[in-house]
Amino acid sequence: MKENKILITYATMSGSTQEIAEFVANELTHLGQPLELRPCREVNDLKAFSGIVIGAPLYMFHLHKDAQRFLQRHQKSLADLPIAVFAGGPYGPNAAQDALEVHKNLGEELTKFTWLKPVSVQLVGGRFDPARLRFPYNLIPALKQAPASDARNWEEIRSWVHSLPTLLAHPLHQALA
Repeated sequence: MKENKILITYATMSGSTQEIAEFVANELTHLGQPLELRPCREVNDLKAFSGIVIGAPLYMFHLHKDAQRFLQRHQKSLADLPIAVFAGGPYGPNAAQDALEVHKNLGEELTKFTWLKPVSVQLVGGRFDPARLRFPYNLIPALKQAPASDARNWEEIRSWVHSLPTLLAHPLHQALA
């Protein structure tokens, strides 16, 4: 049987998803959960892990490319592991109203990976900071002039994180290990 070690992996464009992944890692560490935290593109092997938490932002209704590549590259290993997914979502004054549509988009993105059966999918509010825009987004005047916004609810994220050890230790998945 594998050690009860969780991989927390993430894709990020401007650091917001990385900050959430680091928060998840800190909370799980305080709960005594062994884990590793790494960007999706730096993960080569999943043999040491009994569960996976993957985080990625949605851009233009699609998961970040690094997260998509991670899921494709590790499909065989991931099919036998419990997986929890979080995604950075809407921000700004309409974040709450936009969340339902964004959650639907996230679900549609995940169904592209027909083998993927997450034990949990969590949409968290996003953060937007025009000062952190990278190419090509930093060339779009409307984005550069938009106000900064942070719709992440850290207490809601903490509550979700505290459910993860139980969800990622699901007996069916442990029997497959």
